[in-house]
Amino acid sequence: MQAARPNPTQATPIDKVITDKPIVKVPGCPPIPDVMSAIITYMVTFGRLPELDRLGRPLMFYGQRIHDKCYRRAHFDAGEFVESWDDDAARKGYCLYKMGCKGPTTYNACSTTRWNGGVSFPIQSGHGCLGCSENGFWDRGSFYSRVVDIPQMGTHSTADTVGLTALGVVAAGVGVHAVASAVNQHNRHKQQLTKAEQPQPDKEDNQA
Repeated sequence: MQAARPNPTQATPIDKVITDKPIVKVPGCPPIPDVMSAIITYMVTFGRLPELDRLGRPLMFYGQRIHDKCYRRAHFDAGEFVESWDDDAARKGYCLYKMGCKGPTTYNACSTTRWNGGVSFPIQSGHGCLGCSENGFWDRGSFYSRVVDIPQMGTHSTADTVGLTALGVVAAGVGVHAVASAVNQHNRHKQQLTKAEQPQPDKEDNQA
């Protein structure tokens, strides 16, 4: 946060200062305590650094998007979103994407490990992800502005594959399931009308 524009103190990340030693980044605001202790335990146990992504984050905890393991993911896929705070959709626990949740573009373990001994995490508490484990998240616009471009929604993508290939889809496709349902319903209705307009055989013909 200290490096947010205009960065009057010239705050600088440690990897820009120390360039001759390996750096393991554990970003977060703040980082999850369980993640920090687990990484230290791994290095002490195996005597080596964990596998890192291109940003220097351990893949074991930063290898998937929060969105990939979010318990509200089913609502995203179904096109069910919270439209305003404390609306009926919010009370039902629908997806917070339209309220600015950055889960689809944020790599962290929040939705898996959660906080305070696994009790909860921001999305479970009713607030969207701020994307605090991503570089410069504080300068990426309002926390309540929805993400415009969302990387491909497969759960096997990492920050490396998404970042290097720039794969993405426009957020207009977010409601694809709802749109598809509407189209199918329209087609069924059209088929019913067509069937109703077809001449029906007389009972006498049937008896013959």
